[in-house]
Amino acid sequence: MTAIPEAAAVALGATTTAGAIATVLLARSRAAFVKAARSQAARADHAEAREQELRDEIRHLVTARLPAYAQHLVSTHHPVPGLLSPHLSETESGKLLEAVLGQFAEAILTQRRRIDAAAWAAVRGTSSHTQSVANRMQDVIDELQRKHDNAELLDAFFGIDHLNEQMIRHLQKAAIAGGGWPGHVQQDSHVPDVVTGAHSRLHGYERIQIVSNLRATNVGIVGRAAEPIAVACAELMANALEHSSDDLRVTVTLLQTDNGTVSIQIDDAGTGMTAEERARGTRLVSGEGAGDLLLTQLGDPPAFGFPAIGRLVADYGFQVSIDQPSPYNGVRAVLSIPPHLLVEINELANPVSAMAPLPAPPPRKPQRSTPQQANASAPDSELPQRHRKQPQTSPGVLPAPSSRTPEPESAGAMWSDFQDGLIAARIDPETKDAT
Repeated sequence: MTAIPEAAAVALGATTTAGAIATVLLARSRAAFVKAARSQAARADHAEAREQELRDEIRHLVTARLPAYAQHLVSTHHPVPGLLSPHLSETESGKLLEAVLGQFAEAILTQRRRIDAAAWAAVRGTSSHTQSVANRMQDVIDELQRKHDNAELLDAFFGIDHLNEQMIRHLQKAAIAGGGWPGHVQQDSHVPDVVTGAHSRLHGYERIQIVSNLRATNVGIVGRAAEPIAVACAELMANALEHSSDDLRVTVTLLQTDNGTVSIQIDDAGTGMTAEERARGTRLVSGEGAGDLLLTQLGDPPAFGFPAIGRLVADYGFQVSIDQPSPYNGVRAVLSIPPHLLVEINELANPVSAMAPLPAPPPRKPQRSTPQQANASAPDSELPQRHRKQPQTSPGVLPAPSSRTPEPESAGAMWSDFQDGLIAARIDPETKDAT
């Protein structure tokens, strides 16, 4: 009988132990489950936070970065914001966002280039066609001038001719800026003739003073570069006239250096340029990237002068700088013609134009006087002398214009000389040989 209670006690103890073990195992299992649940919840929170971060970046890309980048492509002054979370730049999501930005930029630039190329083609076509009509009008004006010698008619022809020259210049620079050619083929031309012909195309040409310090009168520019250099020179002079007051003179000096280069130096007394304007102008006239210039980058209305110079510099190999101040606190522009674009001209067969400036005379050497000569001149020097009073003007300031009306003969002579200068600047060598 005693064996049964003992067996029951053993069984009860085993059951209790098993229950305790089961309780412990259950508690551990419950703790592991809670920990796993908490970890899963943390992972879910983290995933949701990353998803929200990515949504914020996409929203930032669409609403801020893409519009800013579109503005930046028009002007680099517009900044482009970066990622909201910089650490994403090294992740796959960040790289994809940057790829979207790059693809967006490429698509815009492709469309801009296509549209801009069509716009440039329209500019070239319209300018070239209108320029050819203006050139034919010029021939009619020249013929009328040869037939009539009436002073009033000559004065009218002079005004019409000058207006037509200005129209041709504007059309010409627009076509050149768009990749067209200058439109004229000249023969080898004297440097002073080229500069004089260029200045005669401008409104306000009477404010320009041309001084030749060339060492010889037979220095010329090869025919293929004569018109391009005339166009560039005209635009530099036009810029000087435009940025200085109407009562201020623009000085053009022709120089020849020891290495054979000829420089056309243009000084104005205007307000000068800001650092930003100077940097942009220098880049445009340098010819660097001239073929990639967009029409929309030239302002409204487009300013074709400096871009046209840059095209000619890139195509013909002369140099232009506008980064120096003039002696009058304005701008000094220098057009440098290298020796390979220069030629010696036979002055008997092709004399320089009557309107071209003559070379400056060499400086006179001071002569020593003997004591006898000094004593002989002393009495005269002691006598009071009267001198005509000359109007005083500041450097670069134009004197008051004369009100005297020219005589018909002098007006005719002036017109003839002016016409000779214009014709010399635009004549085709084959046409001249035929005549």
